[in-house]
Amino acid sequence: MLDPLAIRRDFPIYDAEPGLVYLDSAATALKPKAVIDAMNEYYLEYSANAGRGLYPLAEGATTALDMARERIARFVHAGEKETVVFAANATHAINLVALGLEASIKPGHNIVVTELEHHSNYLPWKELSRRRDAIFRSVKFTADGTIDTAHLETSIDETTTIVVFSAVSNVFGIINPVADLVRIIRKKNPEALILVDACQAAGHINIDIERWGADFVVFSGHKLFGPTGIGILAGKKESLERLTPMNVGGGTVLDACGPTTVYKKLPENLEGGTPNIAGAIGLAEAIEYIEALGLESVRAHETMLIRYALEGLKGAFGQRIHILGTDDPNQRAGIISFTLDGLHPHDLAHLLGEENICVRAGEHCASPLHRTAGFPATTRLSLSVYNTKDDIDRLIRTMEKISRIFA
Repeated sequence: MLDPLAIRRDFPIYDAEPGLVYLDSAATALKPKAVIDAMNEYYLEYSANAGRGLYPLAEGATTALDMARERIARFVHAGEKETVVFAANATHAINLVALGLEASIKPGHNIVVTELEHHSNYLPWKELSRRRDAIFRSVKFTADGTIDTAHLETSIDETTTIVVFSAVSNVFGIINPVADLVRIIRKKNPEALILVDACQAAGHINIDIERWGADFVVFSGHKLFGPTGIGILAGKKESLERLTPMNVGGGTVLDACGPTTVYKKLPENLEGGTPNIAGAIGLAEAIEYIEALGLESVRAHETMLIRYALEGLKGAFGQRIHILGTDDPNQRAGIISFTLDGLHPHDLAHLLGEENICVRAGEHCASPLHRTAGFPATTRLSLSVYNTKDDIDRLIRTMEKISRIFA
């Protein structure tokens, strides 16, 4: 088992914020010193542009960026490193796909999403369907927070262009069976493209692009101990090659002067402008950190904490607390969302914050989910390797205190 108190020594914020209870890793994870040091090394020692200079500093930056791409490709089982595209964040990565496919979407085609999605994997497809006069279909979810597979099947037909869903819901925390869902989709329409949002999966469960079989997989760096400002679009080479480059400019082109512009091949044709070199280096270092801990150990630690938190919250508040999703901790990836009778989630989160206990409240950028579930807002706690049972105990004790005073 992991030792979270020892792990905290790797995270400088715990020295800067004594008594911190950080339960908001689904929004952004804390950063280990190794990631910060790797990025600082780039800025301090070889801060040149990548792929643009022939002098040693630039060659060093180019090599570091290439090594980061290769490291990330191995982490997600992407096969060729050229199928890993650097983006500004996961939202940018999803929009690269949506905009890159726009010309191939015809009026009357349909795009299938689920009601579980984060706005970043909902709005780009809603807007794309509007612009192309396509049909926007939204798949329902079950009471335990899983995708309704029966509704998924009936939503797909021969005119379905793309199906998108999350590997892990950022509200329910439920782990979806990605490979099984891909098989269902392929059976209904072998030609439909599939995009998986893996933002809440990365660093919690194994991401295996080859086994999953999806065309596109996206995730962000900052949710798995990496820096902000870096996201990943990865997937099948032939699917990525179908995307029309939309973020064009420096670094994307072979011939800009002819009547027809000739663009580079993957991944450069989708990476216009100077990349976030430090961010890519930091993300690769974050992956090294996760793998040194061991993904199985990370998962075991989080599952133990989920079970402890579910039991503790229900034991303390009984019928007053309403927890979204399944009671099975093995089906969750570090996320628990709930409401507490007599306290608005925003008030609860603010009052917890006054005690240096960090949780999130609101719709969590997932308003279709909340509207369907009948909650205007929820409180969300999300766990990681640096969390302890004592964090959960402090949360519950403070919630009991708040509840006695304000409820």
